[in-house]
Amino acid sequence: MSAPSPGYSITVRVECPTDPSATARLSTAIAEAGGQVTALDVAESRHDAMIADVSCNASGEDNAEQITDAIDALDGFVVKKTSDATFLLHIGGKIEVRPKVDLKHRDDLSRAYTPGVARVCLAIAEKPEDARRLTIKRNTVAVVTDGSAVLGLGNIGPAAALPVMEGKAALFKQFANVDAWPVCLDTQDADEIVNIVKALAPVYGGVNLEDISAPRCFEIEERLRDELDIPVFHDDQHGTAIVTLAALINALKVVNKRIEDVRIVVSGVGAAGTAIIKLLIAAGAQGKNIIGCDSKGAVTHVKEGSGATREWLVEHTNPEKRSGSLSEMLADADVFIGVSAPNILTVNDVATMADAAIVFAMANPVPEVDPIGAAEHAAVVATGRSDFPNQINNVLAFPGFFRGLLDGGTSDIEDEMLSAAAEAIAGCVADSELNASFIVPSVFDPEVAPAVAEAVAEVAKAKRQ
Repeated sequence: MSAPSPGYSITVRVECPTDPSATARLSTAIAEAGGQVTALDVAESRHDAMIADVSCNASGEDNAEQITDAIDALDGFVVKKTSDATFLLHIGGKIEVRPKVDLKHRDDLSRAYTPGVARVCLAIAEKPEDARRLTIKRNTVAVVTDGSAVLGLGNIGPAAALPVMEGKAALFKQFANVDAWPVCLDTQDADEIVNIVKALAPVYGGVNLEDISAPRCFEIEERLRDELDIPVFHDDQHGTAIVTLAALINALKVVNKRIEDVRIVVSGVGAAGTAIIKLLIAAGAQGKNIIGCDSKGAVTHVKEGSGATREWLVEHTNPEKRSGSLSEMLADADVFIGVSAPNILTVNDVATMADAAIVFAMANPVPEVDPIGAAEHAAVVATGRSDFPNQINNVLAFPGFFRGLLDGGTSDIEDEMLSAAAEAIAGCVADSELNASFIVPSVFDPEVAPAVAEAVAEVAKAKRQ
């Protein structure tokens, strides 16, 4: 069973006996069912009974039901209601629009709206580039998805993708003061997506593509970058790559190895895996030392209809055409990077890696290998989860990255920007703090987004000069 998580937090309203040991029995039952009590409040008290609200973390939906059943089975205890804290947080959505200016009297209205606003409209019509100075375009990003590859949930469609896009928009605002808005499109046709985003572009200063399945995501990003005058960033590719490189920079310091020398195995060669490999090579890793693996094992040849991304992978990695399963490729490797599927490796597979190995098992919510078991053989272990050390989380990258793009006034995204962002994230962990369990800063570190923004903006400005 997985560890209890705030993502599965429930509050159970229970009618309890009034004897002194009642709450102890309640807490014990929850613990024995696999839950973790976080709060217990008495909502109502009578001579014969009391009503308690007990909040606890579960390890999943099934475990939450087990906890509720365990409470209900206690002699003298009756479950009145169970509330899911995650669903309560989402009621009505997680973001809203608020005016930045006061609209308290007629003069305010005359300037913000008619008749005064007409003067601003005409100024922009005469000089379109002023839209960035005089409208929300200056600080607004569209978070665009078609719902075809949402988290690890697959093709669940645009409406079901909306909670993720809302969350993304909230993170943009919280960490980098970027105003972002979900744009969930009810089409999965690449031509339609490109045309719709182009039609929406006048409102936005940038586009963040999110949860669009490969290989369409590559084509959509490339076409939009060519046809728009604002930056287009596919976070599943480049955000993941940035944070992975940042983590690897510091992990290599811990194990005293160089990126030029290490043998790297990457599991998952879709959008994220390919972008990671490209950025690692740009940062100095040798393609001859990199093997990409899909569900069939090592990638050695181009599949029919697989597209330019697969062609690039075959051309730039695994020149010896080593073939075999992922487990076989892992033998003697220095680094494993997983962006694929849960539980595809065993602890014994990790044991075959080189001394002082690095394991980044980033499948979410269940990693490619048990992190605790992997740590028995690897020197550094990281995951995409928040309940293990070294969480490789895109929120370390994308808010500051877009802040830097907007501040730098650029429409182009270069490899140098991605590398600079990774270096900035890695640099937020001081040498005195660096160890095997702390290779990336906390997602709540207030220094991260400004550092990334500054690094990206500097590259953007240097490119313009």
